[in-house]
Amino acid sequence: MAWRLCMAVGLAAALAPLGAAAETNAELEAQVRARETAFAKTMADRDHAAFQTFLADEAVFFGREGPTRGKAAVAAAWRPLYEAKAAPFSWAPETVQVLDSGTLAISSGPVKDPAGQSVGVFSSIWRREKDGQWRVVFDKGCP
Repeated sequence: MAWRLCMAVGLAAALAPLGAAAETNAELEAQVRARETAFAKTMADRDHAAFQTFLADEAVFFGREGPTRGKAAVAAAWRPLYEAKAAPFSWAPETVQVLDSGTLAISSGPVKDPAGQSVGVFSSIWRREKDGQWRVVFDKGCP
């Protein structure tokens, strides 16, 4: 009987970290940085379908014509940017910050033209969705 109790306690102790592991802020920042980098790679790869997987359903992207609201509308507005053979621009995160709650993050960095010249700065707000994936909820570029 005592060996069963010892086994049960040992098993519970071994399994506890699996469900209770808290992510550090540095780990969360690394997740968002990796997501932003993969998001930017969709442009380099000319993969519009992959681009859409990074968008939250209620995403808002700001452009010259004002905000575009919703995943479908953002995807449609960005489709022409993916149709040319060469990418019209690239971007990469330089700064990433995540709330201590691990629910929202901001990433920002340079936007570069095809020649590699800096032409602006982007800022993206990411939200950790119920499925655990980080998705863009707001995006805005500035010259």
